[in-house]
Amino acid sequence: MDFKAMTGKEIEAFLKDQVSEHYKLYIPKLMEDERSAVQKIGLKLQKKLEKLSTEKKRVESLWFYEKELAKEGYRMIAGLDEAGRGPLAGPVVAAAVILPFDLFIDGINDSKKISEKKREKLYDIISEKALAVGVGIVENNVIDEINILRATERAMGEAVKNLEIKSDFLLIDAVKLTDIKIKQQSVIKGDQKSISIAAASIIAKVTRDRIMNQYHEVFPEYGFVSHKGYGTKEHYQSIEKHGITPIHRKSFLQNL
Repeated sequence: MDFKAMTGKEIEAFLKDQVSEHYKLYIPKLMEDERSAVQKIGLKLQKKLEKLSTEKKRVESLWFYEKELAKEGYRMIAGLDEAGRGPLAGPVVAAAVILPFDLFIDGINDSKKISEKKREKLYDIISEKALAVGVGIVENNVIDEINILRATERAMGEAVKNLEIKSDFLLIDAVKLTDIKIKQQSVIKGDQKSISIAAASIIAKVTRDRIMNQYHEVFPEYGFVSHKGYGTKEHYQSIEKHGITPIHRKSFLQNL
């Protein structure tokens, strides 16, 4: 590529469409250019490459549990996580995700550590790249009947059943599923330690947030679009003013 025949804007437009594997080829040519503006582009690309290298090492470390299980012969390892155990309203949602081995997903992490915009983007990537994704949803009335822990376990069980591919091992964030006869391991803070659980946390969180956004259209005075049903000051004030809705968890509001 002859960058000398291109303007700075043309170079930036060209690089925007290039894969990171080619950066090493372009950086020396950019740095050798006599134009300072082009050299700055080269430096920017170098920093981007260094940042990407660090991110790849971080994501690679998230494959620890899956790779250890692969040594034992497991191949369809599903990560499980939930969203919505603590809110005063709405369902608890669980997700199960089976990823192809050594998949690199830039920015994947515990869903609570990334922005809503980033979660939405990662949701699409995971949905596209995963070997299988299953979701389980347990509504607020069932939570009131059987308690939130049992409801979470039920949602996770449904997520596993809804996988398009049968899992041979489950990595679960801090929960054990005694009703499911699949070998499993509970991992404390698993959404920060396992890429499969992190992927499941993103699928569960985005799915539940979308449900709560829909409920906002039905009950706009409660502000579900902002707090997603959690016990914020705004939410408690709305309950005091308007009362509870059909999607509120009565067992969570016994003191009101």
